[in-house]
Amino acid sequence: MSLNESQTRIDIELAGQKIPFVTSAENAHKLKEAATAVNEQIMQITATSGNRSIERAALMTAIKLAGEVIDLKKQVANSGAPAVSYELVETLANKLSVIEQSVDNALFTLSLPGTPRSIVP
Repeated sequence: MSLNESQTRIDIELAGQKIPFVTSAENAHKLKEAATAVNEQIMQITATSGNRSIERAALMTAIKLAGEVIDLKKQVANSGAPAVSYELVETLANKLSVIEQSVDNALFTLSLPGTPRSIVP
């Protein structure tokens, strides 16, 4: 399998087995974090149950994590607050910084010599 320049190959360990994944470079950290959470759940299930089947533990883990996602979606839906991504918040914060800088520049330009007006009290 050939990778394009936006892809990266990482090896994830799940239940003692290394599994290769191809993902974008920006998603590699998220994939590793998710794999760690899944691996911890699989190991906990195999350690606490009498059944050592990795397949069964993986299915139980998938169902458990899917249930948690469903619960979180319900909480967001019931909170009345719109779901906002981190990327959107960061984009808005950057735009706000640009606006603040423009206001600061305008206030500095409009101030009388020797009496600069600060935007911050």
